[in-house]
Amino acid sequence: MSSLINVSINLDKIDKSKIIKGQKGKYLNLTISVNDEVNSYGQNASIFESCEKGEDKNYLGNGRVIWTDGSITKAGQTQQVQSSVDEDDDLPF
Repeated sequence: MSSLINVSINLDKIDKSKIIKGQKGKYLNLTISVNDEVNSYGQNASIFESCEKGEDKNYLGNGRVIWTDGSITKAGQTQQVQSSVDEDDDLPF
């Protein structure tokens, strides 16, 4: 672990249409931005709903890095799981 970040979000600002129903519950994709500078409230992180390129960001709250070892590792792409469906099943996609 290289960092811990505390954030607070305003639940009233959540766009309910972006809540995703999954197999184990309801999910909301979020993005946390860590800034190089601290603002006047001692915060250097902000959180917003994940969005597509060109969409306006819906900011939900702010926070601060509370611990770091000085480095953050960028996560790689997740591997897709091979489907068990036969490739010769004549599906149109």
